[in-house]
Order: sequence, then structure tokens, then C-alpha cells
Amino acid sequence: MFKQLKYFVGSAGSSRFGSKSTAEEVTEACPDLTSITAIITGATSGIGAETAYALAKRGARLILPARSLKAAEEAKARIISECPGSEIIILPLDLSSLASVRSFVSLFLSLDLPLNLLINNAGKFSDRHAISEDGVEMTFATNYLGHFLLTKLLLEKMAETAKVTGIEGRIVNISSTIHSWFTGDGIQYLDLVTRKKIPYDPTKAYSFSKLANVLHTKALSEKLKEMKANVTANCVHPGIVRTRLTRDREGLITDVVFFLASKLLKTIPQAAATTCYVAVHPSLAGVSGKYFSDCNESSTSKLASNGQEALRLWDFSDKLTTEKATFGFRSLLATKQIIV
Repeated sequence: MFKQLKYFVGSAGSSRFGSKSTAEEVTEACPDLTSITAIITGATSGIGAETAYALAKRGARLILPARSLKAAEEAKARIISECPGSEIIILPLDLSSLASVRSFVSLFLSLDLPLNLLINNAGKFSDRHAISEDGVEMTFATNYLGHFLLTKLLLEKMAETAKVTGIEGRIVNISSTIHSWFTGDGIQYLDLVTRKKIPYDPTKAYSFSKLANVLHTKALSEKLKEMKANVTANCVHPGIVRTRLTRDREGLITDVVFFLASKLLKTIPQAAATTCYVAVHPSLAGVSGKYFSDCNESSTSKLASNGQEALRLWDFSDKLTTEKATFGFRSLLATKQIIV
């Protein structure tokens, strides 16, 4: 009850920020980000667009991956109109396609730019069962697996940048409190839902993808320590906000529900605050493997805090993204190279 009351009134936590803080407010402590190069997925609208704007306002160079280049150009134009002189580079990326992720990384690395900040923000809530071109359930493929491969392929560049510049690199994974709604064996669930052996529940699929984001962060933090990289990895629940994530469910019922819940919703600048806080605030130097909500460290579900489950998912994802081009998801299951 006390936690809910703090949320409603927006009282600040130990960070001196709370649920009512905005992205611009939390970045005031770091007014000069001209030495920072950031990749932000899902930055054409909503929370991602606000995050991009807040960082550009402080001088960061932005790389905006996008499936729709037209939408990305429009987002770029909006930012530049408010922040003249901003350096923004647009590159094509479809997170549901592992081949597209590899192509994006190849293009980015060819630019020979540093990489200080990776914000894995893009998300999808699919109302209908769909399978990616790689043979994986679409929500998991887009929200988690694409980001897993993107991060894996950029780790060396981030470690190198941190070593050369002396600036700590940061990886921010966007999750949701909905991660706590999923219980059970996630990998087995993914196998069953991908092969349509169980009914498709869009909320369950979404909650599992968000659980995977938290588990990824936990395992990634340990991997970075093993690499002795000056790079941290943390996870964020941005809060409840209406964005294009609900585009598959537009209609009268959705409109009524969001109207009735309007007092519980954050504005988009408030929803982007925790992402920006974790991404650049100096007070979080050296902090890694944590979960944040309302700009303060928070707790996860019991399953999300399970280190063994985090490593199991990492190994599963590593195998899937490494062998996919040759075997495919179903083939890996058939040959028992992935244990469910």
C-alpha cells in the first residue's frame, strides 16, 4: 500500500526522483553528453522518441535503428527542430529478423563510431499468434531475441569504447512489471506456443518476453564482469503509459479502458524518465544487474531473480542466435541441441 501511495503522489525515493519525474529533469545532472554515442531501438514514437529527444538535447549523438525509415526520418526531423545541430544517424533494423540484426550491426560497425550507450527499448504486443522468419513466436522474437543478438554483437565495441575513452558504457533493457505475471518454464512455454501446441494468449506471450528481458540483464551483467569490461547492464520498468505498443488493439474498448485508467497513467516524458536516469545519471556509475522503477531500484519477481534460470535462458538464446542460420528453431529442438 505504501508503495502505491508513493506512486500516486510522486514522492521521491533515495535517488531524489519519483514517478512524476520527467526525462528532462533526470538528465539535468548531465548537461553535456557530447561525448556519448547512443543506439536507441524503438525511437520513432512513444517512450523511445522521448528518450532520444532528452539525450539529444544534452548533445548525445544518436543512432536510430528503424523498420520504417520514413517514421525514423520524421522522428529525426522532430528532434532537430527542437535541438538544432543534433547528430542523428538512421539505419534499417527489423528486430524480429536475426538477419536484419546482423546487417544493422555490420552497417553500424562500418561507420567506425564509438558506442557508449545501448538502449533496448523497442517492444511489440501482438494480439494474434505469429511466427518470425526465423521460426520463433513473434513477440519473443521482437521484444527479446532480436535485442539479445543485437547486444551480443555490440559487446566488444562497447567494451573497446569504454577502454579507449575511459567513459563507462551502459546497456539499458526495457522490461515491465508485467514480467511478474509469467510463471513456469519459459523455454518450454516458448516451444509449445511457437508450435501452436497450446492456445495463444497475447498477454502471457508479452509477459514472458518481458521476463526474458530481466533475466537477460541479470546474466549480461555477470558476462560483463567476466569480460572485465567497464560496461554496466540494468533493466527498467518505465511505468504504465499509452503508446503505439497497443496499436494492434485500437478500438472502443481500448479507448474506454485507458480513459478510465487515465489517473494511473504516466505521461510519456514521465515514462521515459527511468530509462534516462539509468542510462546517464552519474549516481549509477558502477551499478549493474539491477531493476529500476520510478527512477529507483526495485524488486523483481522470484523467477526473474533466479540466477540459474538467467544463465539457462542465456545459453538457450546464444545457441539459437548462433545456429539459427544453419538449423532453425524447430531443428534445434528436434536434434535436442536446445533442452526444454
